[in-house]
Amino acid sequence: MADTSAQDKNLPASQRKLDKARAEGQVARSRDLGHFAAMGAASVLLVAAAPFVAAALKQALGDALRFDRRQAFAAGAMTDRLADGAGTWALAVLPFGLALIAIGIVANLAMGGWTWTAKPLGPKFEFLNPLAGLGRVFSKAQLVDAIKASVLAVVLGAIGAFWLSRHVDAFAGVLAMPLPAAISAATGSMAGGLGLLLLALAVFAAIDVPLQKRNHAMKLKMSHQELKQEHKESEGSAEIKGKVRARMREMTKRRMIAAVPKADLIVMNPTHYAVALKYDDKTMAAPRVVAKGADLLALRIRDVGKASQVPVLEAPVLARALYAHAEIDREIPAALFAAVAQVLAYVYQLRAALAGKVPMPSALPALDVPAELDPHAAVTLTPALSR
Repeated sequence: MADTSAQDKNLPASQRKLDKARAEGQVARSRDLGHFAAMGAASVLLVAAAPFVAAALKQALGDALRFDRRQAFAAGAMTDRLADGAGTWALAVLPFGLALIAIGIVANLAMGGWTWTAKPLGPKFEFLNPLAGLGRVFSKAQLVDAIKASVLAVVLGAIGAFWLSRHVDAFAGVLAMPLPAAISAATGSMAGGLGLLLLALAVFAAIDVPLQKRNHAMKLKMSHQELKQEHKESEGSAEIKGKVRARMREMTKRRMIAAVPKADLIVMNPTHYAVALKYDDKTMAAPRVVAKGADLLALRIRDVGKASQVPVLEAPVLARALYAHAEIDREIPAALFAAVAQVLAYVYQLRAALAGKVPMPSALPALDVPAELDPHAAVTLTPALSR
């Protein structure tokens, strides 16, 4: 039986899954925050624009009731007046509507940030399945949203009913006032009711924002298997990475073997390590390692070097130090300059002697290799240092 506990989604979403969800348009959004922002902006605009609205209404009403006999009998005069009135109302309503749209966008950006994708607009044929649709309709999330919307409607309705019951006389008195005074009085009376409604919406938004963030995080939770699969997709499987590393090692070996015939010297120990060096005083500041290897690769470097008539010199301490501390296609460490210079001088003198230009050199002198650069010496010195 499969272990179902491994499939439990109890791990927080990774950053990669969060980024993928955002790219698909899945971000936390709060409708109550949008309601509060839109209602608040509308209330502020209504209170602030009340004097201008009163003047505009007065002017529009006066223009509508002012006409002469020619206009009364002219064909199309009524159409022109309706068009003028519609234009006046459009100019009054359009800025108000644009302001509310801007506030709604800002409220959504404050909750989930900006995300631009056309993926939610694409066809989703799974939504055509009636059984799946019933499952979504009667899901836990839909039930919570329905209860929350019902509670909000009841609360707002109760606040509105309570406030209207206390201000019926004030609104009745507005009917006897001139239009500008009536608008001013109605706006002042409505400010208190709007404040209560905004307070209720603010409470619901303060509850809904963290709730939506929590629901979004719960929806994106991952199982152990999903986390492993994501890591495998992002980093690559261990088998593939192993094959890539093996391929890179093989390519490095081939490149090193191809560079051995161009080397000036091969230092060995005498069969476990081999390091091929090249030095050109015109292009290089110090000798450079063109190949190195251990065991079978060291023997292969030696054989290729001998076949190409590259001098092979047995210097165990120097070979171990170069193998441990020098990198391919890099200059040797500064601490080994002196020892390598001794070896190169010996090789150059040996070549000159074989050409009959100078006497044959004596045995290779003791090389100046720091003990801390020899891996074998470091191992043997560690117990003594610890004591």
